[in-house]
Amino acid sequence: GESERLANSQARVEEEQDEDERDRALLERLREQLRELLRALDRSGVSLRRGADAGEAAAAIAARLADPRPNLVPARAMLDHEGQVALFVAMAEEAAATVARVASEHDVPQAVAGYLAEHNLPSAAAIAPDPALDALPWQRAPLLALRRGRAEGSDAVGITGAFAAVAETGTLMLNSGPEHPSTLNSLPDTHIVVLRRDQVVGSYEDGWARLRARGRGMPRTVTFVTGPSRTADIEQTIQLGAHGPRRLHIVLVDGAAQEA
Repeated sequence: GESERLANSQARVEEEQDEDERDRALLERLREQLRELLRALDRSGVSLRRGADAGEAAAAIAARLADPRPNLVPARAMLDHEGQVALFVAMAEEAAATVARVASEHDVPQAVAGYLAEHNLPSAAAIAPDPALDALPWQRAPLLALRRGRAEGSDAVGITGAFAAVAETGTLMLNSGPEHPSTLNSLPDTHIVVLRRDQVVGSYEDGWARLRARGRGMPRTVTFVTGPSRTADIEQTIQLGAHGPRRLHIVLVDGAAQEA
């Protein structure tokens, strides 16, 4: 009856307590074995770079960071800038992104609204608090309902800029910061990126070089995005949107801004 149930419950609690004590004892024995191993290594003269050598290693790393050596760059990225822009578009589309080219920043709002309407997507969007995006004439697309700030779980559409675009793989380089919350890259089902043609570089090395040349240090996060999120974990069948946006749309601005 009830007394038997209580007795069984008490027995399980005592058994779990015994297991916890055995685990703690085992952990302490392992720690002591590790300490003895470190003492033995020290006695034998084996260095774990915990002394003077550590300073030498740190100096070598600092020197490498101060004067980074580029890695190998694929030949396909070694084009004039027009060729790099064309390669970026081709590679991005091959990765299932879509690209709309517009003549100037003046045309961006209507291009965004048109894409959302064409795909029957919500006209409400979270937009990065980026001064470059703020400067666009959004009044030209009055049906858009934009909210500045980071993305929330309920946001279906996110709009951001980009730091650079890598032609060799059709990849966007997105830096985190106050003007670009990282949630906008991953939470909304649809990610729209406004990109200027002068932000297209040939290779990843070019992108990193441009980032270092800013002279403002590294952002907390640099995210490389190639096409929509995808996985083939289940039966090796590609599924879009598994871990992020299922749609990536790039509005590529070919020219300069115009007066509204």
